[in-house]
Amino acid sequence: MNASTIGSINQLPEKEKRAVYARSIPKELIERFHLPDLAENQDLLQFRFAEGSSDVEMRVYHQPAFQDPVLYAHLADTLNGQIQVLLYILNDPESPRFDVDRMPNGSPTRFGTRERNLEAEKAALEYGLAPGQVRRGLRLLRPAIAQFDSFLTGIGHEMYFIEPLYYHNAVIFERYGFAYQRGKRQMEAIHAEFQEGGKLHNQLDASNPFRSVQAANSIRLRSWAIHDGILGQPFTDVAMYKQVGKQANVSTIPNCAW
Repeated sequence: MNASTIGSINQLPEKEKRAVYARSIPKELIERFHLPDLAENQDLLQFRFAEGSSDVEMRVYHQPAFQDPVLYAHLADTLNGQIQVLLYILNDPESPRFDVDRMPNGSPTRFGTRERNLEAEKAALEYGLAPGQVRRGLRLLRPAIAQFDSFLTGIGHEMYFIEPLYYHNAVIFERYGFAYQRGKRQMEAIHAEFQEGGKLHNQLDASNPFRSVQAANSIRLRSWAIHDGILGQPFTDVAMYKQVGKQANVSTIPNCAW
């Protein structure tokens, strides 16, 4: 079988499928946590997908039964057979956990897009995290993207797509070589409105912790303000793409600190 899509990889025999997906895991992650051969370890490398589906959720754990994976990736096929990254998370298991992904009663928040656990979000903000983060990141995104580029080349792709869930995600992806399929003008408009005298700048009134005056000049704090609804609508309709081995050199947020 020519396994060039997520759907076709999912149909491979278990051993072959695990070997293919394991090639997307950055060696820096494996070395950092001294992981064994993940293709052979079902406790540390786990998959979830429906029979015949064209998407897959992949979780890599640094130790069995830990609460959060060190790497979570949700990949899917687009309608024309390209690869789309729906979500990609790198967690530092040694850092504190903030329950922004669930309410006190345990119901999921979808990382704050359905409901918001405000107390957990305030604590995460104060700790230095961005919206949606339950733990500090691993600072391995650059090698992770390089490894993913290599993985895609291996299954015959030269490009892949991603829809950033938050404002800061879009900015990070810019800095790692992604370009905009749509949403570039929106990003530029948001940046302009955070300048002194702009509509978003004027709403940074410290009325709650997510709308601090400092957010005008901070990508992370801007993202919290946007997550808090300062745009008047959810942050959506931004789509990006990456050409394997290439840097797009796009910047909609010049001269703004993290």
